[in-house]
Amino acid sequence: MTEARIGSKAAPVRFENVSKVFGRDVIAVDSIDLHVDAGKLVTLLGPSGCGKTTTLRMIAGLEMATSGKILIGDRDVTKLPATDRDVSMVFQSYALFPHMTVLENVMYGLTFSGFAKDEARGRALTGLELVGLKGFDARLPSELSGGQQQRVAVARALVLEPQVLLFDEPLSNLDAKLRRQVREDIRAIQQDLGLTVVYVTHDQEEALAVSDEIVVMRNAAIAQIGTPRQLYDAPNDRFVADFIGEANLLACQIVSVDGDMATIEIEGYRHTLPSRGLAPGPATIAVRPSRLVIGAEQGVPATVAKATYVGVRMEYTLTGDFGQVFAVHENVDAPLEPGAEVRMGFTEKGPVLLPEESRRD
Repeated sequence: MTEARIGSKAAPVRFENVSKVFGRDVIAVDSIDLHVDAGKLVTLLGPSGCGKTTTLRMIAGLEMATSGKILIGDRDVTKLPATDRDVSMVFQSYALFPHMTVLENVMYGLTFSGFAKDEARGRALTGLELVGLKGFDARLPSELSGGQQQRVAVARALVLEPQVLLFDEPLSNLDAKLRRQVREDIRAIQQDLGLTVVYVTHDQEEALAVSDEIVVMRNAAIAQIGTPRQLYDAPNDRFVADFIGEANLLACQIVSVDGDMATIEIEGYRHTLPSRGLAPGPATIAVRPSRLVIGAEQGVPATVAKATYVGVRMEYTLTGDFGQVFAVHENVDAPLEPGAEVRMGFTEKGPVLLPEESRRD
């Protein structure tokens, strides 16, 4: 028997003005437009109830769109049932058959789809090797760890060579160390095979680690789309700024704009940064805890209200006329004591102006 190979039939996914309404007036997804390029991993990220899982289920055909159009490749699948869509889904709960061996679980979708037994077996063994479970084929799910069970679920989806592979909170049942390992495995397989993957999570670190692009959702709509770096460095509003990692939000005054750069002022301290289309006047900035400079020669007067040692770094709460901020510092050998008076500045690429928030001020 020739060795079976797992390939990719990656296709793009497109949503055109898609909505989903449950009952008469419960809007789960509100008129979204979305494009997922073939061979990319795109994460739908947001708090519970934002519409991300419903969006994923509409791709799978487990929920039908109320209005709009969904395309996989060039095919309109809006009204097609799940069985007629070339997608596979990996669930949070693994959804393995407890009475079947690992090999039988991975073969199940293949035999159901009409593959001959020998071919199904060969593809299943290849899939298990791909996810690092070679030699585990005769075991039962109960004999595996949570991370191994999730790998079986991934292998079962991969062997079908779907146009789109869907992940619904795949790591939420794993501990922190396992989550990191399995997410690295998923990303490596996706890149090696060139798969189109749509991935749902509420974990910001997980989304930043695995994604080519992140779709941040809030209140049934898309808040912002971008690469992990774009969303982290240039959020559009305070929701995205605070949801993609921690962010301190500070009021400031834009005192001048020169081309694409603006000069802001907070209590006499000035800093230059991209203007993001804003004019002089009141504004809001977001600054990450790691991009605050504590003990700067020039800066905003602040008081250390709390100092916490967490091993690899110090965490500080600083207070002043600006309010309160959270900062981190890698110098754990000479920590600042609560009550210390310092000046707080920004790193060169420290703060970012929030266009939508500033226009509301």
